[in-house]
Amino acid sequence: MLRVLCAFAFLHSRMATLRNLKIKMSTCKRIVKELRSYEKDVEKEAAKTADMKEKGADPYDLKQQENVLAESRMMVPDCHKRLEAALADLKATLAELKEAIEQRC
Repeated sequence: MLRVLCAFAFLHSRMATLRNLKIKMSTCKRIVKELRSYEKDVEKEAAKTADMKEKGADPYDLKQQENVLAESRMMVPDCHKRLEAALADLKATLAELKEAIEQRC
């Protein structure tokens, strides 16, 4: 009976670790998608800003567009930081899982 409980507890803890691993992998994937999206936004907004400057757009509209571009540019480093943190968390979970497997085998 004790062996069964021990095996169940081990299996339950590994399933929880695998679940955490899936969650952390999904987090990394989501942040990568966000990063790509912001990088595309920066390219698009930079082109739009350059086009507005070239066409001699209204100074107020140009200033607003420059603000939009600046906001998009600020999000790229933020995504990099969040991705680095998520990757570090994922690596720690992988190391924990590897250690648990090595101890069990």
